[in-house]
Amino acid sequence: MVTETDLRLPDGRTLHVYDTGGADRLPVFWHHGTPNVGAPPAPLFAAADRLGLRWVSHDRPGYGGSTPAPGRDVASVASDVAAVADALGLDRFAVMGHSGGGPHALACGALLPERVVAVVVGAGLAPYGAAGLDWFAGMVPSGVASLRAAAAGRAAKEAHETSGVEYDPEFTDADLAALHAEWSWFDSVVGPGTEHGPGPLIDDDLAYVRPWGFDPADVTPPVLLLHGERDGMAPVAHAEWLAARCPSAELRRFSGDGHISVLRHAEAALEWLSRRSASPRLP
Repeated sequence: MVTETDLRLPDGRTLHVYDTGGADRLPVFWHHGTPNVGAPPAPLFAAADRLGLRWVSHDRPGYGGSTPAPGRDVASVASDVAAVADALGLDRFAVMGHSGGGPHALACGALLPERVVAVVVGAGLAPYGAAGLDWFAGMVPSGVASLRAAAAGRAAKEAHETSGVEYDPEFTDADLAALHAEWSWFDSVVGPGTEHGPGPLIDDDLAYVRPWGFDPADVTPPVLLLHGERDGMAPVAHAEWLAARCPSAELRRFSGDGHISVLRHAEAALEWLSRRSASPRLP
């Protein structure tokens, strides 16, 4: 069962919070993709129950029930997560992000190192302009156009999103199979993530192509990167760059997987997370 509440922050904003509960369970903060709301991943509930994990999450600013925060950077998520954790009485926790949630999970690992015990990132991006990385190489044309517009600034991004252009993720056959099976769950979070217009998506994409506000080299908790080699939304070179930059990262590459189907390996990642959380400085 997921409990939903609204948390009022000192700056006057509201965060819409999700919590599956369980005081004796290790909390795992879920960081959602773009454009989704923050409901935790129902396809992983059974695995979390088996491993004694508790899902906690929130809608990023502008999505769902959370107040917009135009101009936010990726790093700003850390203070929001800390506020949610404080409100729930949670001292230490793990973080897990998929797609656009990946940079936000890494932000928590870098900026809340005394509280975050392990980080899992699936199909995540590296920082824009990362040294030695051809950031757009291997990305589908729709993604290139969308993120180049963001890199040109808010006005260009807003014009792009209101131009009527359609985004084609060019999902692989494996992605489509996953979306027609257990990961059809995405239907329940993408629709609500877009129903109020493109504003939060614009804020997300602007944050991805601006300075993140932290260096992935400062992510000291253990990091597991999951990435499909056929991912055209976040090419695998991004994960390779992060694996070389984060001091305690492990990269698992999957030759047959794309952006969504890589989540077939999420249960194994939760098992990894559970082990590292029990002893967070395992090699």
